[in-house]
Amino acid sequence: MRISGINIPDDKQLAYALTVVYGIGVSRSRSLLAELKIDPTSKATALTTDQENAVREKVESFRIEGDLKREVAGNVKRLKDIKSYRGSRHQKRLPVRGQRTKTNARTLKGVKKTMGSGRRKLEKT
Repeated sequence: MRISGINIPDDKQLAYALTVVYGIGVSRSRSLLAELKIDPTSKATALTTDQENAVREKVESFRIEGDLKREVAGNVKRLKDIKSYRGSRHQKRLPVRGQRTKTNARTLKGVKKTMGSGRRKLEKT
């Protein structure tokens, strides 16, 4: 099964398989399947063609994939352009939502070697 150019995995339950589409999370996929009266534990291969088309139609009615990524990038660019605090945090590749940076924040900052890590051996003179 393909939705907007993305292959939906056949071996996963449908509620989790739909999350490979950018913009569709678990809660949205569950509510979507409940609305269409499809069992969320069924696999993508067990769907009929009518059900497949209904799921594809419903998913494509949301803003997903390229459109959503473009919108998010535009929002970040707007924050940078107006030089807001959040925009400056995005530019500096630091956490935006108030997390601490003395420790942690390794996802954005990257792992760096710290000074003085490891014990130095005493030299005998």
